Formats: sequence, structure tokens, C-alpha cells
Amino acid sequence: MQRPHSLRQGFTLVELLVVIAIIGILVGLLLPAVQAAREAARRMSCSNNFKQIGLAMHNYHTAFKQIPTNGTGSERTAGTPNPTNDCNRLFLSWLVPILPYMEQQGLWDQISNPSRERAGGGTPAGTGGVWQAMGPCPWQTQYIPWATQVPAFRCPSDPAQSLAAGQLARTNYACNLGDAVDRSNNGGVNDFGEFGNNDAAARAENWAVERARAAQRGFFWNRNEMKFRDVLDGLSNTIAAAEVVTSGGKREVKADFVRNIQMRAPGSNNNTILTPARCKTGAHIDPDKPNFYDETALVSASLSQSKHSRWADCRAYYTAFHTILPPNNPNCVDANNDGNHSGVISTAGSRHTGGAHVLMGDGAVIFMSDSVDGGDPELPTVCVQRSDVVGVASVPGSSSNYGLWGALGTRDSGETIEEQLNQ
Repeated sequence: MQRPHSLRQGFTLVELLVVIAIIGILVGLLLPAVQAAREAARRMSCSNNFKQIGLAMHNYHTAFKQIPTNGTGSERTAGTPNPTNDCNRLFLSWLVPILPYMEQQGLWDQISNPSRERAGGGTPAGTGGVWQAMGPCPWQTQYIPWATQVPAFRCPSDPAQSLAAGQLARTNYACNLGDAVDRSNNGGVNDFGEFGNNDAAARAENWAVERARAAQRGFFWNRNEMKFRDVLDGLSNTIAAAEVVTSGGKREVKADFVRNIQMRAPGSNNNTILTPARCKTGAHIDPDKPNFYDETALVSASLSQSKHSRWADCRAYYTAFHTILPPNNPNCVDANNDGNHSGVISTAGSRHTGGAHVLMGDGAVIFMSDSVDGGDPELPTVCVQRSDVVGVASVPGSSSNYGLWGALGTRDSGETIEEQLNQ
């Protein structure tokens, strides 16, 4: 008896190639969708982090009747033997006081109490081998809390990190110092907690008060106590904080600070009045790759002095920004340092496509386009009128020169916001 022969046949070469081609097309369509979904999830997580920071700020205000001070901590005194290690000289950022409201009570306890622990072991650099309560200055890498990364202070879309041991921890969320730069490094207050310079004559002068009052128009005013009641333009019309990009060491315009950029307004002999256009365009921008700085530009390669590489340092270089240039624009320093003076333009930005998140004063988190109206960058920043700058700076109390973006950054300049931001 013969067995019946099977009529089944295998795939032909043409059919196999067609199937492979279809699979390839499907994979090609699927991978971008997967990547987009992953970025959407990262972006949502980034927004949620910001929302938690906003809630922490409001809870802090409820408890202490003020917003967390940017530029807080322990003052320097004439008798402080080691000012850098025995106190923090009022350099602590706004992110330090909100730690207990971010479910970081353990880290806050480490900071708010004396400590003998040192990164890598050994004896702390503080007098008597002790870090005093509130810790040393925020650039001290031996102090463990300053090198401790708080997950909620990082946006998962930003992969940049400090890889070397003992480096400082980062933040992707910066507070708003407004649309001017004069005294934005210290709010006009010195390390001793007094307006003016560190000498007996200057302590009796009021020049620092006048200049700081005129230019410090943001939601935060460094080293000064601020309350929600100070935001006369309305909490929902004023940016409290914004997303920023940290340096990945690639000389990116939005992720690195370029130094020695002469941004001083024509006719001004100091760095308290800047022309933002000098930061936005110039020889420091690579003409072939405008998202990167030119190879001749001076960009810091130091991990501990790179853009927003210190979550505990209050200066604009690290935990603050200005509403001068719109998101994802360059970041510039007038001199060759990390922002120990007024001549800094720190810009918001993100790894998300098309803009960055901002936290409004009322706690709302909004995605702000990097094409937002930025006004005229050729116009100078605000500064109090003095004999050496008459006719150069914008008059104090005037509306922002920098369009909607600048107007959203001022707390009491009386601009009218007609756009519905949360749609």
C-alpha cells in the first residue's frame, strides 16, 4: 500500500524576501514609535518631578510664610577661622530648604546637624575635624551631602552626569532670577549677610540696596526673604523656576557656559549691564554647527564648574536662570570664572524637543516653546541709573525688553499677560 504524497511546499525565495522586507519595514516603523513613547514617559516623569518641587515650595511657604531663599545657610563672621569649611557663606540654593518636603528628611538631617563623615574617609576639613551644621560651602566635594544626587532633582531625559569619584551632584531645575543681571550673583548681600562690601565704610552705604532693588525683578531674589505677596503680577503669570540642561562635556550651546564673552552694553564699563545679543550670536558660536560653541571659544571642562553641576550652589551658574534669552539659547559669562559677579546670562533649556518645562508661581507646570516671544536682545538689561551708565541701561521699573518670556520672569513690573499658557 502506497502512502499519499504531501502536497505542501516550502516558501519560494521571492516570498521569503518579501516577508523579510515587510518585517524590516514594520521594525523601522516600530522603533521610532518605541523611542517616542520612551521619551514621552521620560518627559512626563520630568514634569512630575517639577510638580513635586512646586508642591514642596508651597508647603514650605505654608510652614515658614516665605518661599525658600536662594542664597541661604550660615553667614561668615569676622572670627570664622576657615570660611570655606566652617560655614557656607550663604551660598546654599533654594533646593536645600525644601528637602524635608521632597521626602528627603534623611539628607536634610545630615545637612542640618554637625558631621564628622568625609567622602573617601579621613577627617573633615572643618575646624576640629567637624563639618558645622548646614555644611561647608557647596563646592566642597569632601562633604557627602553635596555629592549626593537627589533623584527628583534630575530630569530623566538628560543623561549627562559627573563620572569622577567625589564630584558634586546636579540639578535640572533652576529658580527664576528675572530679566536683569546686576547683583544676581548675590542679591546685593555679602557673605556676612549685609548689603555692601566687606569693609566698615561700605557697610554704611546704600549703593548695593539701590542696585539690587532696581535689577532683581524675578520670583527669587538671592539672599533675600521673598513671599508670595511680593509677586504683584500674580503667581499664575510669573515663572518660579524652569528646566535647565546640565553639561555633557560636548560644548553644546544649551548645555555649557562659554566664558570671556564681552556682553557689556555699549558705553558701559562694567558687567552689570549686558546686551543679550552678544551672547546669542558671535564668533563663539560654531557657524557650521550652531548648536555648539566654536572650537576657539573658552568653555569650562571642569566637572565641578560645568553648567548646573552643583545642586546646592545658589548662583545662576548652578541652580538659577534668567528670563533674558528664550529656552535652549546660549549661556554666557562675561569673565573667565563660574559666576562670581553680575556678568552672567543663564538660560533655561531641556532635552525635550521644542522647549522646556517651567514651574509657575501657582504650582502649574507648563511646557514653554523655545520660540516664545523673546523681545529685542539688542536692548540692554535693567540697572539703576548712575553717572557712569546714564543713557545705557534700561530704566528701573520699565516693562521687560524681552517680550513675553521676559514679562513672565518679572514679579512686579506690571506687564499684561494676554496668552493662555496652560492650553
